[in-house]
Amino acid sequence: MSQKLPVLVTGGAGYIGSHAVLALKDAGWPVAVIDNLTTGFRFAVPDGVPLYEGDIADADLLARIFTEQGIKAVMHFAGSIIVPESVENPLKYYSNNTAKSRALIEAAVTAGVPHFIFSSTAATYGVPEVSPVHEDSPKAPINPYGMSKLMTEIMLGDVAKAHPLNFCALRYFNVAGADPQARTGQSTAGATHLIKVAVEAALGKRAKVDVFGTDFDTPDGTGVRDYIHVMDLAEGHVKALEHCAGRGGVHAYNLGTGQGQSVLQMVAAFEAACGRPLPYRIEPRRPGDIAECWADPAKAARELDWHASRDLAAMCADSWRWQSANPNGYEA
Repeated sequence: MSQKLPVLVTGGAGYIGSHAVLALKDAGWPVAVIDNLTTGFRFAVPDGVPLYEGDIADADLLARIFTEQGIKAVMHFAGSIIVPESVENPLKYYSNNTAKSRALIEAAVTAGVPHFIFSSTAATYGVPEVSPVHEDSPKAPINPYGMSKLMTEIMLGDVAKAHPLNFCALRYFNVAGADPQARTGQSTAGATHLIKVAVEAALGKRAKVDVFGTDFDTPDGTGVRDYIHVMDLAEGHVKALEHCAGRGGVHAYNLGTGQGQSVLQMVAAFEAACGRPLPYRIEPRRPGDIAECWADPAKAARELDWHASRDLAAMCADSWRWQSANPNGYEA
């Protein structure tokens, strides 16, 4: 589409959100950010992008942002994302991810914002019986994180039937990498992403990488997952916005590479990127771990004209470039 509508990115100072802001700017979309900066960083927001520090459940603040910035689309990343924490503290996740999303959706409807792009997750599928995973695969989350995201998808579906709201829910798999131009990267303290853990081990910030299980029915015995470059993911959100704003409707898409990579393949790729051995230790399987899971991204390719273009080597190289130059993230 030719007209680029003003977009509000929630959680735009966080890892994935900040990359989405860059992708929107690169594509010429006017963008503003709301972030409470509990896990995000002010410096992750590019110069010239308005940053509102606050909570997405603050209806008065949202109304002011929508008016001041002329917002016509919301791209929603704000929320909590650590699966084990969601099991230990489910109420936090149902508050941050579900209740506050409800408040955001209500504010968007009240303001007449017509387009909503929701950063969902493959965790909505739970433990898939087969891979690749399709958008119509059963939704059976096994943790509060996945359930909190699925509940938001359900809310959006119901609201779209009652109000003039278009939305896309984007279910993505294992995110990795950093902006290839090193404008932003993964700075979240205590992040559990495998490549982030590998970077910190290579820098001596962690003693090792734990490899959980080598007895899966996979080529090398370790778990196989679909790793997607964070900038491919961000560009997928922009493609979804273009589609939603241009054609409307209600949509869900998997964003992944369509290929599985094992944990040991990831370790080897990262060693090649950083040029040094990576300390790792074999540990027993964790409860609930499955052998393999990867996406079928054919629907996104067909309807959004999107596909992941960056490979595992690029994910590792871009992560290493960013983190080795910024060993303490934005706090350096």
